Amino acid sequence: MNIAIIGAGAAGCFTAIEIKRRLPHTKVTVFEGGKKPLAKVAITGGGRCNLTNSFKEVSSIDSVYPRGARLMKRLLKEFGNQDTCLWFENEGVRLTTQPDQCVFPVSQDAMEIVNTLTSLMRKHDVKLKTGHKVTGIVYNEEEQENRYSLDIQTPTGSSVYHATHVVVTTGGSPKKEGLRIFDRLNLETISPIPSLFSLCLPSHPITHLMGTVVENVTAAIAGTKMKAEGPILITHWGLSGPAILKLSSYAARYLYEHEYKATIVVNWFGGEREENILNYLNDIIIRHPQKHIQSIYPQQLNSRLWQFILHECGIKEHIRWAEIGKKGLHKLASCLSSHTFNVNGKNRFKDEFVTCGGVALSNINPSTLECKNHKGLFFAGEVLDVDAITGGFNLQAAWTMAYIVAKSCANKH
Repeated sequence: MNIAIIGAGAAGCFTAIEIKRRLPHTKVTVFEGGKKPLAKVAITGGGRCNLTNSFKEVSSIDSVYPRGARLMKRLLKEFGNQDTCLWFENEGVRLTTQPDQCVFPVSQDAMEIVNTLTSLMRKHDVKLKTGHKVTGIVYNEEEQENRYSLDIQTPTGSSVYHATHVVVTTGGSPKKEGLRIFDRLNLETISPIPSLFSLCLPSHPITHLMGTVVENVTAAIAGTKMKAEGPILITHWGLSGPAILKLSSYAARYLYEHEYKATIVVNWFGGEREENILNYLNDIIIRHPQKHIQSIYPQQLNSRLWQFILHECGIKEHIRWAEIGKKGLHKLASCLSSHTFNVNGKNRFKDEFVTCGGVALSNINPSTLECKNHKGLFFAGEVLDVDAITGGFNLQAAWTMAYIVAKSCANKH
C-alpha cells in the first residue's frame, strides 16, 4: 500500500501516525500546502490547545455538532473523548479539565501537542512534504498500484504523485474554490461558509462597555428557534463569548443567507421568564424600597451594564426603588428578559476559524469514512460537512475520524 494523506492538520497527522502503528511497512506520505504542519492546532484555544471536552455537560450530540451529529454519535462510540485523553497521556502529555469541561494540556501550551504529533510522525517514518499543495485528484478505476494520481504544486514547479489509497484531511475551506480539488471525482459538495464567529453591532452604545462579561445568558435569533446559553462578552465591535459563538454555529446558514443581518434577543437572566424576573424585581422593592436603583441590581451584572440597561429603559438611575412605578418595572423586566440588538456583520473569533459545508456526508460510508464511489479514498476532519461549537469538539471530531480512517485503511490491507 502507498497511502497519500492530503493536509497536515490534526486529522491528517493523527491518521498518519495511527496507520503506521497498524501497518509499519506501509509507505505513508503527508502533503501540506503550508510551510508548517499543524498550524491551526498551534493557535487553537488561544495558543493553549483545547484538544477535547469531557462531554459531562453535553445534553445531546446534536447540541454540540450542528452538522454531522448523527455521524459523530456513531463514531464517538468507537473513539471518544476518553480515548483521546488516554492516547495523549500515553505519549506523556499531562491533561487538565477546566470547570467549563474543556480539556487542555497542563502546560497550557499548544506546542506540546504539535511537538508530540510531529515527533511521533518522525518516529514512525511518516514522510512529510510541506509546501506541496495538492490541486487535483484523479481516480483510475482500472489501476491497482496507481489508483490515484495527485496533481501537486511544489516550490520548484508541479508534479504528479501516484498512490493506492488517499486520505483527504484538508480541513475547512473558507471558499468554494477550495473544493476544486474534487472536480474530477464527481462528489456532492456543500458550499462552505463561516461558522463560529462573533456578531457586529456597528455604532451601538453597548460597545462602550467592552470587556464586560455576563456569565449566564441566553442569546436567540428573533423569529427562529435558534438559541444558545452561556457567558457573553461585550467587545468594541459587538457581542462575543461562548453563547454568541454557539449561536453563530447553530445559525451559520441562516445568518449567511440573511447577509449577517438579524435581530438578536439577549436574556440577561439566562433564560428566566419575564414573569419570574418581575417577581425578582418586586422582591428588591420590598426589601430595599429606599435604596437608589443604581446601587441595588442583579448580581450577575456589573454597575456599568446595569446603568446602561436603565438608560435603555428610560429609567433615571438616581430614583429610589419605591419610585420606579409599575410601567417602569415592567419595562425593566422586559429588557432584562428580551434585550434586542440589531446585528450587521460578523467578526472572526480570533484565529480559530471554522467553516460548515464541504464534502457531503452522502458520499461516504459512515462506518469507514471511505468514499462510496471511489475505493481507497477516505475523508476525515472538517473537509466533511461536520463542524462543532467551541469547546474542544471540533478537534475531537478530527481525532475520532482520523482513528476510524486509520483502522479502515488497515482493514483493507
